[in-house]
Amino acid sequence: MRVPNSVVLPVGTHVDCCREEEVEEKRRDIMAKITAMLMERKSNLAHFINNLEGSEEPEFYMDQWERLKEMENCTLTILNLVAVNCTDHRDIKKLEATILEHVKNEELFPEVVRVLPPVYRQVEAAITDIAQSEEMADHGMMDLQYLLSKLSRYKHLANLGRELLQDILRYLHRIGLVVWYEEIKHLESTVFLQPTFLITMFKLLVRYRLVQQLESIS
Repeated sequence: MRVPNSVVLPVGTHVDCCREEEVEEKRRDIMAKITAMLMERKSNLAHFINNLEGSEEPEFYMDQWERLKEMENCTLTILNLVAVNCTDHRDIKKLEATILEHVKNEELFPEVVRVLPPVYRQVEAAITDIAQSEEMADHGMMDLQYLLSKLSRYKHLANLGRELLQDILRYLHRIGLVVWYEEIKHLESTVFLQPTFLITMFKLLVRYRLVQQLESIS
């Protein structure tokens, strides 16, 4: 609901636990509840905005008003619910085909037809090459400026600038090739070329009874 122009595909599971007529009944019920939820959200946002605009000193609430207006302008497209039996491989393939069909829909995802400049692919290939090199540490962390200097050693990327690299990193972050937390002050100059390292770290740190485990170490 907070992501601009987001698209949601509801998926209903456990079809194998329902009769055929129940599936359609539940599908209609879920879609109706989603529609009602969105209508309520729209109404609540309008109510909050009106309250702020009608306050005695609206200038004090300008930040809140702007955030609410941004949320009000976030369009949300809800696709028809897909009902699947997770124990049936054919249903999983059907869900996969449905997702791919929607993703290729230019009306839903206008950027799907955007042609990337060749430099995007060149930087992507170079970063993959650097990440897989023997000199790369297992954690895959690299300073942004150092990464730029490494990339600049490639003949076809000699004129690569920091601003363009940052644009490319945002794209590579979105597709999951790298992780770059540019919005976090302490991490904005660090690029994770091995995202799987972060997953391993989280698995070690975020676990059941972590505090008790740490306290048990002498």
